[in-house]
Amino acid sequence: MQRVHAKKFLGQHFLKDLNVAQRIAETTYKGQSDQVPSTEKVRVLEIGPGMGVLTQFLLKDPNIQLTAIEIDRESVAYLKEWYPELHLIEGDFLKLDLNILYPEGEFNVIGNYPYNISSQIFFKVLEYKDRIPVCSGMIQKEVAERIASKPGKKAYGILSVLLQAYYDIEYLFTVDEYVFNPPPKVKSAVIRMTRNKRRRLECDEELFKTVVKTAFNQRRKQMRNSLKGLVNPTTEGEENQRLEFFLTRRPEQLSVEEFIELTNLIEKSHE
Repeated sequence: MQRVHAKKFLGQHFLKDLNVAQRIAETTYKGQSDQVPSTEKVRVLEIGPGMGVLTQFLLKDPNIQLTAIEIDRESVAYLKEWYPELHLIEGDFLKLDLNILYPEGEFNVIGNYPYNISSQIFFKVLEYKDRIPVCSGMIQKEVAERIASKPGKKAYGILSVLLQAYYDIEYLFTVDEYVFNPPPKVKSAVIRMTRNKRRRLECDEELFKTVVKTAFNQRRKQMRNSLKGLVNPTTEGEENQRLEFFLTRRPEQLSVEEFIELTNLIEKSHE
C-alpha cells in the first residue's frame, strides 16, 4: 500500500527513526510511581498515530491496552490495513469526549503531537487531569522547554504554570530534524508529565487560571498593570502589603505556589 502523504494543514511530520519511536513508547507508564500489577494492563490513548511508527511498539507491549485516534482519513486507511488489531477511532481528539471513551478509571496519553495544536492538546489533558496519570510524547522543542521551564526563565509562561500545578514535568531528550519525513524546520523534544500529589489547588481554581493567563498576556509589565481589572484596590493591612509585593513583580518571577497565594489575595480583596 502507498505511504501516507504528509499534510501541512494537519502539521504532519512522520517520524522514521525506529529507535526514537521505541524510546517514546517506553515513556508511557515508566513515569508512574506505583507499579501496575502484572494482571492489569495500562490503558493508553495514542493521539495522531499517522503511519503507526509509535503504534507498533505500543501494540507489542503486553502491559498496554491501546486505543488510537486519528483525524486523517488516509492515515486511518493505512492503519486499518497494516494494524487490523488496533482499536482505532477516526476523529478529532480535541472534540472527543474522553468520559465516553473511558467511562471510568485512569488512562495515559501519548503521541507524536502535531505542533500546531500541541498546546490545545495539553489544555484538554488538564480537563481530565484526575484521570490521566501520565501524558508523554514528542512536541516542538520550544514548547517542551516552555512546559518544563522554571520561574525566572524566559520560556516560563502560561503552559509552565498551569501544567506544573498538577504535573511533574520531565524533559527527556531532544530529537533532530532529519529523523522526520518531511523534516520540520525546528527541533523536537520528548517530555513526560506525571500527575503530582496535589489533588486540588488551595485556591479558587478557575480564578487561578484567569490570574495566570491575564498576567502573562502582558508578561513584560509589572502585574499591577495586567491584573488591575481583577484587583480591588481598597484592600488594607498585611494582606495588602503582600498583594502590593506581588503586583510590583513580573509574572515569570512567580512560582506555582506564589500564583496560588496571589489568587487567594485577589479573591480576599473583594470580600
